[in-house]
Amino acid sequence: MDARILVVDDDPALAEMIGIVLRAEGFEPIFCADGSEALGAFQEANPDLVLLDLMLPGLDGIEVCAQIRAESGTPIIMLTAKSDTTDVVKGLESGADDYIVKPFNPKELVARIRTRLRPTPVVASSSGLLRIGDLELDVEGHEVRRGTARINLTPLEFDLLQALSSKPQQVFTREMLLEQVWGYHYKADTRLVNVHVQRLRAKVEEDPDNPRIVMTVRGVGYRAGAVV
Repeated sequence: MDARILVVDDDPALAEMIGIVLRAEGFEPIFCADGSEALGAFQEANPDLVLLDLMLPGLDGIEVCAQIRAESGTPIIMLTAKSDTTDVVKGLESGADDYIVKPFNPKELVARIRTRLRPTPVVASSSGLLRIGDLELDVEGHEVRRGTARINLTPLEFDLLQALSSKPQQVFTREMLLEQVWGYHYKADTRLVNVHVQRLRAKVEEDPDNPRIVMTVRGVGYRAGAVV
């Protein structure tokens, strides 16, 4: 077994199907069907990734996601029967890394999981460090610092910041970031990028309303702020 996956979903048939798919791919699935029990199941299982249904008894998936994210950067993929903008954005804002709409193709689900579990290729300067604005990224140590203060990012947020800082002169379209950070090689939902940029700015910018680290290039996408 190469990774442990916590599946939080109250649909027995779907959970069984997901379990069959995951085991066939060499993953170890662990199941929880109630939102109010999900955080305890997460703490006990210590999974490598969470598949989290949006609609759950007890606590809904958005609250569960927020609770998990408050203590861990473990990748979270939302499972949702809704593709409505409000629900998707709420899920992403609560800390989900990605989402997939039911019914989904099992191969697509596995591809999303493998992408989130795949280590990001190390791209750094000869010193092993990257700079973006007044931040320093230790790529091998997966740490971000402003001076001596460490900034806690999820793995995906770190990947997004690293992608921008590795090519400081380049403007990245949302589609480019979807391919490089999320692993999408086809047209996908650019809301993923927009929401994660907002979350990243809330952590790394001294004034998120006037960003200096992750700059918007109007009508195109994003670029790294100048090193200071």
